[in-house]
Amino acid sequence: MSDYIRNTGPMLASPRCGAKTRFGGACRSPAVHDKKRCRMHGGAQGSGAPRANQNARKHGLFTRDAIAERRQIRALLGETRKLLGEMK
Repeated sequence: MSDYIRNTGPMLASPRCGAKTRFGGACRSPAVHDKKRCRMHGGAQGSGAPRANQNARKHGLFTRDAIAERRQIRALLGETRKLLGEMK
């Protein structure tokens, strides 16, 4: 064995990746600088969708109008169920 002392302190103190593994545990790799994921879970340069990604808005399912419409429908269905329950 050599007398070389490894400086592992900064590596052990670095923030860890927040991704889940296939077994349900947390990934133990260090996160990429200024990111929350390691290089294998999306922290690598160029990974992820580009800013202002037009493909993300293709179907309009998550626009403010669509979300508001679904909330109104859900509220109306709740009122209908309540009314039907009172009629029994």
